[in-house]
Amino acid sequence: MQAAFSRAGVLPNRLLTLAVLCNNMSYVKRDCRLSGILHILLHMAERAVPVTSEDLSKMMVTNPVVVRRTMAGLRRRGYVRSEKGHGGGWTLACDLSTVTLRDIYLALGSPSLLAIGNRTQSPDCLVEQAVNAVLQDAFQDAEELLLRRFGQVTLAVLSADFHARLLARGQLQENEEQIHAQ
Repeated sequence: MQAAFSRAGVLPNRLLTLAVLCNNMSYVKRDCRLSGILHILLHMAERAVPVTSEDLSKMMVTNPVVVRRTMAGLRRRGYVRSEKGHGGGWTLACDLSTVTLRDIYLALGSPSLLAIGNRTQSPDCLVEQAVNAVLQDAFQDAEELLLRRFGQVTLAVLSADFHARLLARGQLQENEEQIHAQ
């Protein structure tokens, strides 16, 4: 392996450094709350009865407490409601055609959209300042574009996409186990 790296122009003493860099990059944690909440909102839209935090947590493969905390932000915005007790749970309280991905993103507290950022180890370095200024502008442009796109997509659009996929699969009604298994 060392020979292959030598032929590629990588010195053997740099091999460990490259391996460490590759490993570090593969462990960047992504915030998947938006995707997860959109997932469960679409499931909720298919049900005529309240869905418990326990059932939602199984869909999300997480703890019911995490679901309740996350759904609380949506409840404050009026997108969902919850009822306690037997037969209680979460239900949609909004029209899917009026709520956008951006609305849900904001209800989640506007989590970071990009998993990359600027180096800040040498703030007095003019090179670092120049690089960070250009990158920051690009990050800002990318976030604005993404948020604009989020504002164009409603939950109704996602629901229609789901129904088209369901129809293409040959299923007329949702069956949780079949949908998640395939």
